[in-house]
Amino acid sequence: MSNISNTHESAGGNLTARALREGVFAGLVSLGLFVLFVGLETTQNIRNELVLNQRWGLLAIFVAVAAVGRFLMVAYIRPRLEARKASASAKPVTEEQEGFFRRNFSKIAIAFLLVYPFIAVAIFGVQGSLKWVDNFGIQILIYVMLAWGLNIVVGLAGLLDLGYVAFYAVGAYSYALLSQQFGLSFWALLPLAGILAAFWGIILGFPVLRLKGDYLAIVTLAFGEIIRLVLINWTDVTRGTFGVSGIPKASVFGIWSFDVGAPNYFAKAFGLPMSSAYYKIFLFYLILALALLTAYVTIRLRRMPIGRAWEALREDEIACRSLGINTVTTKLTAFATGAMFGGFAGSFFAVRQGFVSPESFVFLESAIILSIVVLGGMGSLVGIAIAAVVMVGGTELLREMTFLKAIFGPDFTPELYRMLIFGLAMVVVMVWKPRGFVGSREPTAFLKERKAVSSSFTTEGHG
Repeated sequence: MSNISNTHESAGGNLTARALREGVFAGLVSLGLFVLFVGLETTQNIRNELVLNQRWGLLAIFVAVAAVGRFLMVAYIRPRLEARKASASAKPVTEEQEGFFRRNFSKIAIAFLLVYPFIAVAIFGVQGSLKWVDNFGIQILIYVMLAWGLNIVVGLAGLLDLGYVAFYAVGAYSYALLSQQFGLSFWALLPLAGILAAFWGIILGFPVLRLKGDYLAIVTLAFGEIIRLVLINWTDVTRGTFGVSGIPKASVFGIWSFDVGAPNYFAKAFGLPMSSAYYKIFLFYLILALALLTAYVTIRLRRMPIGRAWEALREDEIACRSLGINTVTTKLTAFATGAMFGGFAGSFFAVRQGFVSPESFVFLESAIILSIVVLGGMGSLVGIAIAAVVMVGGTELLREMTFLKAIFGPDFTPELYRMLIFGLAMVVVMVWKPRGFVGSREPTAFLKERKAVSSSFTTEGHG
């Protein structure tokens, strides 16, 4: 017994010593990484002279967080997770029954979104709800729709697309230019923007029919940059870097307008006080309808032969061809369908902003959309929506964390560190859930009973 207790004590001591070593090492690494970015800050004084400010306190906080976090991970968190995993594997495998909330999560989420603007108005008032409906509602739903559109290309068909923002730009500029030049309404240009984006998706699809993997990613990245450079340099049409401003607002099917001077002004027709919040609430329900349309079409397509052809193409292209599936039309259909939803989202973006410029369609947007798809679980609509809420909503929440200035100083701006926190969150999620938030997969073809396939039996955890 004494030998066993001595063994446990020595193992605990070795673990603590190892945790201390790794904590010190993590602190030194973070010191080397952040000493120039966080510890030193350059500003200009009133005489335009470069001034070097020292922020050693802030640097010490970053180093301490890295060192203590690594120590806790090695000494306590990782052993506990390994013990829990070992005990779980020792238990007999039983079929887990889904609870009410998990079984009806999608319906509950849709019901909440339907009443969300009214909740915001009830809590913050009509004008106070503007920020919560716009930044935390519309902004998140735009990225949900974009990620669901890209999910068709990446998650279902397995085609890595790094230039998806190009279709977003095509939809935005299509509505902005055609509405100004020809006076067409949003409802007439919405399907046209989707058709034009799908057309460009087919144009992109033809040159990459024989490419896969990294080569496909490079070509799609180049396509996205070509579209952005065309928007910058074709100044006669796109007005270059100045962008297109004064884009007309959408109306309620032409019945009520949101222009203040219009005779059929929405607030005037219903006897409401003048406020821009009503237009944002209308846009919220509009993008919610577009996002739900995207989800519905994706679900229906997955159960059709074309959806199963996409999944066969994703798993093994050679086997897909040996089964007689036309990979040319399968790839082109995936590109066109995904691009069409990107065009829809782009036209809505132009309506919401009232201004579009090439700076809104940089590669970073494509990277964020692809990250949402990967973090949520490729192929999983629910997981992608959760990832969009966490990533985009978390970025917006940083703007509200003004209390951090009391800790880090009055010059601290939390939103400037959003990409740093964004990257750390991605690393943590990929370590914790390598196949995304929702890694299980429901098969489209099944016998008698549909059962979710565990992520352990899927290559990429498509949900």
